[in-house]
Amino acid sequence: MLLSQTATAITTKNVIYTVDNQPYEGYYAKADKANAPFILLIHDWDGLTDYERKRADMLATEGYNVLAADMFGQGIRPTTIEENKRLTAALYDDRSKMRRLLQGALNAGQAQGNDARTGVTMGYCFGGTVALELARSGFPQKAFVPFHGAFDTPTSQSYDKTTGEILVFHGSADDSVSLESFATLGKTLEAAKVPHEMVTYSGAPHAFSVFGSDRYDARADQRSWKRYLDFLAETYK
Repeated sequence: MLLSQTATAITTKNVIYTVDNQPYEGYYAKADKANAPFILLIHDWDGLTDYERKRADMLATEGYNVLAADMFGQGIRPTTIEENKRLTAALYDDRSKMRRLLQGALNAGQAQGNDARTGVTMGYCFGGTVALELARSGFPQKAFVPFHGAFDTPTSQSYDKTTGEILVFHGSADDSVSLESFATLGKTLEAAKVPHEMVTYSGAPHAFSVFGSDRYDARADQRSWKRYLDFLAETYK
């Protein structure tokens, strides 16, 4: 594993780990800070890309150790919408495997010297949905943070075992995930007595935080990122 030093002195490297005897390749950004809190970052449906690496670097410069997980497998990086759908559908249909992949990524973060059980899991779109899967699993963490994820709770699952807070960022103009679904999640979390904060941004579409895309909404991105950093600071004060 080759190490590199960025301009801000954070250390980055690719990390290969194994789940179900298959290799996965994540990206690790380490803060230049002793005992930095741990963040697990889950990618969108197009796999681990430069976008997630950039977000990991941004968080590392703020004082967090970040593992951007790989949910598809080493070398599996989809390039078409059809591939995106196939790879994510396979995990939506096999929640047990999704959870094993999450555990494998958490173990990989732990192997880098972090305490995954006091960490935060975040994700973008598909990754946000996966972050909520970890919340429902009962794995103990400080918080679970989906950015423009999906909110449906699978049959036979609940938030009864959720131990951490849930912070949700959603665009009111999201044409993939409705405001009704957003509201239903809020009611579900309230009924389960899970501490939560849910924020919507007017005019923001699905995937509003992906800079460089035609869906990018600078106002929603900047405000959600600021709130997220403030939330992390409050969590680890």
